[in-house]
Amino acid sequence: MTVRTCTKVNVGLNVIRKRPDGYHDLETLFVPYYGFGDELSVELSSELSVTIDKDGGVDWDPMEDLTVKAWRLLKADFLSLPPVSIHLVKHAPVGAGLGGGSADAAFMLRALNELGSLGLDDAALAAYAARLGSDCAFFVYCRAMFGSGRGEILEPFDIDLSAYELRVELPLDASGRPVAVSTREAYSGIVPRDLWQSAGGLLRPTLSLRDALRLPVEQWPGLVVNDFEASVCPLHPEIPALIEDFYRRGAIYAAMSGSGSAVFGLFRK
Repeated sequence: MTVRTCTKVNVGLNVIRKRPDGYHDLETLFVPYYGFGDELSVELSSELSVTIDKDGGVDWDPMEDLTVKAWRLLKADFLSLPPVSIHLVKHAPVGAGLGGGSADAAFMLRALNELGSLGLDDAALAAYAARLGSDCAFFVYCRAMFGSGRGEILEPFDIDLSAYELRVELPLDASGRPVAVSTREAYSGIVPRDLWQSAGGLLRPTLSLRDALRLPVEQWPGLVVNDFEASVCPLHPEIPALIEDFYRRGAIYAAMSGSGSAVFGLFRK
């Protein structure tokens, strides 16, 4: 079978605190975006294999790809799961905050559930997905979900953005190449909200993210905030420049997605 994955944007991303396990507790609204999706083909085979087609970017061992890890994860619990051949055509950029690799993992779990007749429901698939990555579980559902914890605790969020067009673009550096921001780089500069008072007197927000998201989109600028922008944007000025360009083009709201670098905007249809 062949499927086209979705990607995601984070509408607001608040980093609450650093946890004892080294991860961070956060709050965010995940919204699916169907641009930049990868093409994932999975077929039953006599042995496990994977090929990855991509245009430049970071190289990695195909056998360590998240799609392979997804197969191994299910195989450990379902010994009857047969080997598969995996062909992945990458369109989602690396280091853009769009969750391309996480989407591949979740869609792989969904494909294996069908091919192997495993009978797993979405909640069970999401639990497996959460073991592969903090935002993987969202891609089992691919609908607006409010995420907390590491991003793996999900609940449906009632929001209607049908009056808006969602546009996503990648900022370009001086040589015309897309800017990339690694997760490690983004988190290295983050100041969690529980430390704001001791970090230069940063003010605590007056509204929770949930409450801010319930306001009209016109009121979101300055209230629906991606905390990573404070540390990432000074290092990559192309990102705030693109955000400002979105507003010049008529965006009602624009921000960086996830830990960067992609920028999204909501435009009235």
